[in-house]
Amino acid sequence: MSTRTCPDWPHLMEIAPDLQFKHYEVAEAQLPAEALAKLAGILVEEMEICCDKEHFVVNPEHTDPAVVEALRGTHWFELAEWSTSGPGAAAASG
Repeated sequence: MSTRTCPDWPHLMEIAPDLQFKHYEVAEAQLPAEALAKLAGILVEEMEICCDKEHFVVNPEHTDPAVVEALRGTHWFELAEWSTSGPGAAAASG
C-alpha cells in the first residue's frame, strides 16, 4: 500500500484542521521503538495506520487496534485526545 490521504479528510478537517491524515503501512510510519516492541511477533507489514506523522496523531477509526494500543503511553496522541485535551485543544480555543 502506498501513502495516501485519508478518504475521510473532510470530516477530519472539521475536527483537526491543522492536521493531514494519511494512510501508511505501520512499517513505514516511523513509530517509536517502545510501540514497535509491543507489536513484536505481529506482522507489521500487514497492518495499517492512519495518522499525521508530523504531529504524532493517530486516527483510531482507520488504524489497526493493536497499533493504537501500542501507541498508548508514547508521545503519540489519539485524535480525540489531540483535539480535546492535547495540543489541538489549545489551537482550537486560540
